[in-house]
Amino acid sequence: MAQRVQAEARVPALSAALHRADRPLWQVQVGGAGPESQFRIGSVTKTFTAVLALQARDDGLLDLDDPIGHHLDVPAHGDLTVRRLLSHTSGLQREPYGDVWDTLLAPDADGLLAELDKAERVLPTARRFHYSNLGFSVLGHAVARLRGGTWAEVLEDRILRPLRLAATTVQPTGRAVTGYLVEAYSDHAKPEPPADFGGVGPAGQLWSTAADMARWAAFLADPAAVDPGAEVLTPSTLDEMRWPLATTDEALWGTAFGLGLMIFPQGDRIVHVGHGGAMPGFLAGVYGRRPAPEGLGDGTPRAMGCAVLGSSGTAIATTELPHKLLAASVEEDPADIEPWAPGEAAPQEYRSVLGRWWGEGFEYVFFWRDGALRARDADDPPGRPPATFAPVPDRTDVLRGVSGREAGELLRLTRDADGAVVRMHWATYRFTRDQQSFAGE
Repeated sequence: MAQRVQAEARVPALSAALHRADRPLWQVQVGGAGPESQFRIGSVTKTFTAVLALQARDDGLLDLDDPIGHHLDVPAHGDLTVRRLLSHTSGLQREPYGDVWDTLLAPDADGLLAELDKAERVLPTARRFHYSNLGFSVLGHAVARLRGGTWAEVLEDRILRPLRLAATTVQPTGRAVTGYLVEAYSDHAKPEPPADFGGVGPAGQLWSTAADMARWAAFLADPAAVDPGAEVLTPSTLDEMRWPLATTDEALWGTAFGLGLMIFPQGDRIVHVGHGGAMPGFLAGVYGRRPAPEGLGDGTPRAMGCAVLGSSGTAIATTELPHKLLAASVEEDPADIEPWAPGEAAPQEYRSVLGRWWGEGFEYVFFWRDGALRARDADDPPGRPPATFAPVPDRTDVLRGVSGREAGELLRLTRDADGAVVRMHWATYRFTRDQQSFAGE
C-alpha cells in the first residue's frame, strides 16, 4: 500500500510506521527515505502545542475560558479565549500579518505578538470553524511564558523527553530529507527552500520520523497505554481534547476539531484522531485509532497509531494513507479477544437495582460490571457505551453519571421498608419496574 502511494503519487521519499501495543513496530520506507529519516510534519505540531495548553490547565496555570490577554501582553485580540484558539473558532485570520508564504520570512515571537493589532478577526468569534495558524502561534507563546521558557524549551521538557520522542526536533538534523515540488506535467522534482518559521513555530515547525509520530499518534488515541503514569497528560484530559467542538463543513460532517485535535469518524463508533501537516515540500498524516468501546470487539488493539510522512508538497495521498493502514491492520491482523472471566458480585446495597427498569416509556437495563453500576437502553446496539455511575460522597443512595448517557446528572434511589430499591430518579425522570405513564399509572 505504501509502495503504491509512493509510486502513483510520485513522492521522492516516503516513510510510514504503525504502532500497536500487541505487535512490534511496523515500518516501511520507499524512495530516498530510511528508518531514521526526518521529515517536516507541519501542522501536526499543533497537537503538541494543544497538549502543552491542556497541561497548563491541569496544573492550574490557566483556564480554557481565560482571555489570552490575561497571560500575554498583546495589542489586540486579547479577549479571545484559550478554548476558542484551540478549537479554531476564534475568528482570527489564518496567518500572521504580512505575506509570510511569499517571503518565507516569519516574525519572531515578539514580532508576531507586537503586530497582532494588524491582524483581522475575519469572522465573529464562535460563529464557525476557521483554521488559524496565527491563533495557535499566540497560544503556544502564552503557554511557554507561563512556564518561564520558550515554546521549544517547554516542548522538550514536558513532552518530547517524557515520551521518549528523541527524533522529534524543532530544527532539522543531519538526517533530514529534502522537500520537493513535483511538477504536474513532468517527473522533475524541484527542491523547496528550507525555512525557519520562528514565531509561527508552535503551529508548524517540527521535524520528526514516522516511528516517533506513530508513537505520538498512539498516545493521542490511548494515553493510558502509552503513558501509564500520566506523566504527560491524563486520559480524562485527552478525552476532553477529543470531544468534537466544531465541524469543518456545515453540510458534510466528515471531520471535526476538538481541542487541537482533528477527529475523523470511521463508522461503527470508531474514530481516528490526530492531525495532518503541510509545509513547503512536505505532507504528513499522523492519526491514532481509539480502542474499541465496550462490547464492540472490532479488533482494534491498544496504543494504535500510524504516521505517513512524505517529501512532496502535492501528494495528498500521503495524508490519506494512515487511515487506510489503520483500517487494514485491524482487518487483517485484529487484536486478540481477551477471554471473559468471572468478576466480583455487586455490593449488597445495589443488588436490588440490577435488572430492567422503565423510564419515559422506554426500557433500560441496569447492571454491575468492572466495579461500577452501569445502565443502557434495552435496545442499544452492543457497541454503544453504557452510562456509568459513581456514588456521590456523603449522600446516601445518590450517584452521579460519570460517562455515557446523561453524564453529570444524578441517579437517586428510593427504597422500601426492607431496603430494596423500588423507584429511581435519573436526571429527575422517574424509573419504575413496570411501564408507567408520567401520571404514575
